[in-house]
Amino acid sequence: MSEPTETTGVQAVLFALQILEHVAIQREPIGVTMLAEYFGTNKSRIHRHLKTLSQAGYIVQDEVSERYRVGARLIALGHSMVDSVDIVREAASVMRKLRNTLNHSVVLSMVDRGGIRVVSVESGTSPVEITVKAGSLMDCHSTAQGKIALTFGAPSVLSQAVAHGLQARTPQTITDVGQLERELQTIRQQGWAVAPNQAVTGLNALAVPIFDASGRLAASVAIVDSVQFIGDVPSQQQIDAVVHAGEVISRSIGFKAGRAMRQA
Repeated sequence: MSEPTETTGVQAVLFALQILEHVAIQREPIGVTMLAEYFGTNKSRIHRHLKTLSQAGYIVQDEVSERYRVGARLIALGHSMVDSVDIVREAASVMRKLRNTLNHSVVLSMVDRGGIRVVSVESGTSPVEITVKAGSLMDCHSTAQGKIALTFGAPSVLSQAVAHGLQARTPQTITDVGQLERELQTIRQQGWAVAPNQAVTGLNALAVPIFDASGRLAASVAIVDSVQFIGDVPSQQQIDAVVHAGEVISRSIGFKAGRAMRQA
């Protein structure tokens, strides 16, 4: 990364924020040398900013390794920001636009105890409405939204689903753990999931992840319709539109590309 200029107080503040942001996304404490190399500057300049951020409580230095990690004040700030972000509100206009573009019902879902919970729905425009009800709790292994949670959520989501038993909702439901894990690998590579005839015969959904500012899975957005209109392999238009919707919602709640991570 090229060295930021620092000729004004505003630029100095910006550079300090860049350092803070970089420290925050690291999984392990990071040292002055690595920061200097990343930003293309000298260690003394990095150290000045680290000292200021440390005095303010936003980062702390490990006494043994002398490396830096986020402090309690930044963590508290992060929690308050997460609490203030209403994903349903942020997603509403994007979901309506997606519904109007593709005409399918659009569903926003989040991980909940025992499965995946539908938290918001934009009904489709077809005279024959095919959708799911807001508040519904669905299996993870038999739904596209649930497979997103199994792929990009905490490992405990998968272990709990397996422990609960992969029940056959239809003859097409995946009940073999090995087969499910192979499909999750494919989903991770392509970035979207489907579940044709697996929760309900004749029904399919195309779902993508929504990531928060920390790069963790926050929710999923999906289109839902009959298998007649969402095939085993969705059309490229459907894939592009749903992927774009997921990216827009993710950005609206603070996500920056390249930060997605599997939750611990």
